[in-house]
Amino acid sequence: MKIILQKSVDRLGDPGDVAEVADGYARNYLIPRGLAVKAEKGTMRHAESLKRAHEVRTSAQKGDFEALAARIIQTPVVVTARAGEEGKLFGSVTSADIAEALSAQAGVPIDRRDVHLDEPIRSIGTHEVTVHLHPEVDPVITVEVRPVGGEPSAAQPAVLQPKDEPPDVQPHDAEPPVVEPEDVQHKE
Repeated sequence: MKIILQKSVDRLGDPGDVAEVADGYARNYLIPRGLAVKAEKGTMRHAESLKRAHEVRTSAQKGDFEALAARIIQTPVVVTARAGEEGKLFGSVTSADIAEALSAQAGVPIDRRDVHLDEPIRSIGTHEVTVHLHPEVDPVITVEVRPVGGEPSAAQPAVLQPKDEPPDVQPHDAEPPVVEPEDVQHKE
């Protein structure tokens, strides 16, 4: 079935594009959701106006997103996570974590699906991440992963106390203190 797209559809096209799709896909999904209309003689002229309007809208949005991209590239996005003493994270930093931090920093909502990671970040340091803001604007931002609460990183080794002993307790190999018996009366 030939259809005219009313809205952008992934892997199919933009508004105003004419596409050939399976009948069931058009009737059961695209047309009921308002994503497309059936291509007929009268709707073909409408497709051209949709295409022009979409091009004008995207060119205006592209300028806005390029300005946003320039702003978010300037400062690194800081994400905190729990980490071990060698700089490895307990868990990982995902695209959702980065999207949340980026949204807070930029003041513009960023969807987690627009943050592209090859694999989740599992170490402290700086990492390069691509963010999809617009079909033609994909800036590469710097994400800086820091340990939570000033925990030591790989660059700052720290002397660790054993967890089962408070810091003021003597080590196990020290002699136990001598207790002098007092006048103790035993009851018999």
